[in-house]
Amino acid sequence: MNAQRAETIRSLRGQTVDVLVVGGGIVGAGIARDAALRGLRVALVEQHDFASGTSSRPTRLIHGGLRYLEQYDFGLVREDLYERELLLKVAPHLVFPLPFLMPHYGASLTYRSKLRAGMLLYDLLSFDKSLPGRQWLTREQVLAAEPTMKPDGLQGAWRYFDAQVPLIERMVVENVLDAGANGALILNHARAARFLRDLDGRVTGALVRDLVGGQDLAVRARITVNASGPWLDISNGEIRARRPKALRLTKGVHLVTPSGSHNAVVQFARSDGRLFFVTPWRGYSLVGTTDTDYEGDPANAEADASDVRYLQTEARQAFPSAPFDQVFYTWAGVRALARVEGVTEGQVSRKHKVLDHETEQVPGIVSVVGGKITAYRGIAAEVVDLVSRKLERWSRGYTDRRPFPGGQVGHPRQYVERKLWPRARGLGLDRTQAEHLGAVYGSLSQEVLDLVEADRSLGQRLVPSHPAIRAQVVRAVQHEWAVTFGDVLLRRLTVGLEADQGLASLDAFAQQVGEIAGWDAAECEAQATAYRAELAPMRRLSTSVPHATAGVSRPVLPPST
Repeated sequence: MNAQRAETIRSLRGQTVDVLVVGGGIVGAGIARDAALRGLRVALVEQHDFASGTSSRPTRLIHGGLRYLEQYDFGLVREDLYERELLLKVAPHLVFPLPFLMPHYGASLTYRSKLRAGMLLYDLLSFDKSLPGRQWLTREQVLAAEPTMKPDGLQGAWRYFDAQVPLIERMVVENVLDAGANGALILNHARAARFLRDLDGRVTGALVRDLVGGQDLAVRARITVNASGPWLDISNGEIRARRPKALRLTKGVHLVTPSGSHNAVVQFARSDGRLFFVTPWRGYSLVGTTDTDYEGDPANAEADASDVRYLQTEARQAFPSAPFDQVFYTWAGVRALARVEGVTEGQVSRKHKVLDHETEQVPGIVSVVGGKITAYRGIAAEVVDLVSRKLERWSRGYTDRRPFPGGQVGHPRQYVERKLWPRARGLGLDRTQAEHLGAVYGSLSQEVLDLVEADRSLGQRLVPSHPAIRAQVVRAVQHEWAVTFGDVLLRRLTVGLEADQGLASLDAFAQQVGEIAGWDAAECEAQATAYRAELAPMRRLSTSVPHATAGVSRPVLPPST
């Protein structure tokens, strides 16, 4: 256990915080950040690692959601488009504009009119956007943009813009960083085993089990917020024992394949009519998603063969010759939707709910039910508004205008060119390494270079095939709460997102990370074994053998404008 973790545990034992947030996904991290910025004393606990659950397994889009127009959920679309615009401004190193094509096949004037109306409405609902508006492309223009798209029956396509967050893991980490910098006590790999209650039944915090040190600690709080996502019904079991479940869980699967398109393409699936996406992602294609009801522990969700067949079949409808037969890996996330019966999975609203359990005669605790990644900041603000009023400490939040810790970049490519690359070159790094640091950290990359300046050996690559450097591991372990090998490779350095997920060079990575983290040989081996086990569900249906050349980091800086 490092000194930072030990000090956090001592602090948690010795005080009562204003707000205890349970769950370190994007919503929980956002709540912790917002509350800390408003001057509240905050603790955040997460049973695994930050962004290790549903938050790291979406389509990685920041968007309003065209599908919700079909459900006449205009309010939800407008809210999300508003949040999209904010995130483009406050996190320009993580959230990028992304062009989409929505092709039109066949001669149906009714369908084409429906698409036109949808595009017009989408534009109107984003009246304050900075992104370009919709544009109709002719058949010839579409095929020029996407030469491998199915040409038979193609009439043209609508081109519009939404946004992508390629490294959602870093978005979560930066929310946690900002919370910690403003006094929040942060503890991952710490499970809230049960909620604490006083004699009147009020929730007064949680009994937290430190999964690293094997000890229990009582974390006392004036208000507890349950933001555990798909685990919410499980963790709320005792306080809502006689009430119906709050959640309807659905599973969403994605495939990571070789690149099959230049633009994001959205189409209605031939088999079931739901929208699916083929999006460019870090030099690969991300194909998804499915939407099927799920029962059981969300931690055990994984793709099955029928999920893969469905996605490959639908993707080939759009791109018959694209290499979707080759699957590097998959991921399966469990959506936590507000429970609705009598409708199909795809018809369940993505609108969130904030449940104040005082209305159920259990004061002291608030739960977040449902919600989309795009809306996470607004959800967090709503929760902290409620909590601060309950604490009689209300103040106005300002996450709508506060840049992310790494967001002081202007345009990311210009930042790399003018500020990051000249300094990195002077410290002996190459251009690929500078772009990698800029893509992962934004303006926080200067803090990584500070480490290199103090110790030039930290500028060395971890392995020859990947631009990640030793200083990144130092930062991950000492400043970003990385505890395990998976924390470092998957959710701090992005090595685990490459085609081989670091497996082709696993021994070398383990040796380097272990040396910096202070692990002995036995711990290095145990961490490598645990990492293979963490990846196993993602690689079970892989058709690709890991090799080092597949592990070269893909640039994620936005294109020049």
